[in-house]
Amino acid sequence: MQTFDLEAQGLRALNSTLHAQADNTNQTHWEIVNPKGSHAIAVGLDAPIEVNIKGSTGYYCAGMNKQATVHVHGSVGPGTAENMMSGMVVVEGDAPQYAGATGHGGTLVIKGNASSRCGISMKGIDIIVHGNIGHMSAFMAQSGNLVVCGDAGEALGDSLYEARLFVRGSVKSLGADCIEKEMRPEHIALLEELLERGGCDAKASEFKRYGSARKLYNFNIDNAY
Repeated sequence: MQTFDLEAQGLRALNSTLHAQADNTNQTHWEIVNPKGSHAIAVGLDAPIEVNIKGSTGYYCAGMNKQATVHVHGSVGPGTAENMMSGMVVVEGDAPQYAGATGHGGTLVIKGNASSRCGISMKGIDIIVHGNIGHMSAFMAQSGNLVVCGDAGEALGDSLYEARLFVRGSVKSLGADCIEKEMRPEHIALLEELLERGGCDAKASEFKRYGSARKLYNFNIDNAY
């Protein structure tokens, strides 16, 4: 395992070193110590490496991630895993605003709570939250899955397209064009796989599914003048 002291060596050196890793690297396991809330840690990775961050981070941790597994042993700042493409990001603590925003793929697991706008404009990412999420989560979500083992705040799924939302707890309110939908066998099977991937001990049968009513973004001739 490669150990990198962020306080001593600096953020630029860290990200340059991680960016230099390739598909055939033999330096596959990295441990980052003394992060102390630094911003933009492990951003833009594109190699099948595992990065363990021993502490909490600031803004945009693991943004634009491809292939890598980034495990934060603490909480994170806003924008974690933003525009993620593939790989996995695991947060042991809490995540504030817009975690997983615009994510195209991969898996984001938040073992604490997530704040407002979790999964905003998600485009294929799977987001699994062990705790609660805040208001306007999955706003304009286009595709992918958002799993919430706790409660959801106001305006869940406002203006969403075809993303699937699974919530075990209560939902304060649904956003425009978001409705509760039937949990069919294929959704139970999908959710069971997501819960297992996220390390959740919840049962798929305890969740409700929400999705688009498909009225907001489809042209309706009756509305033409």
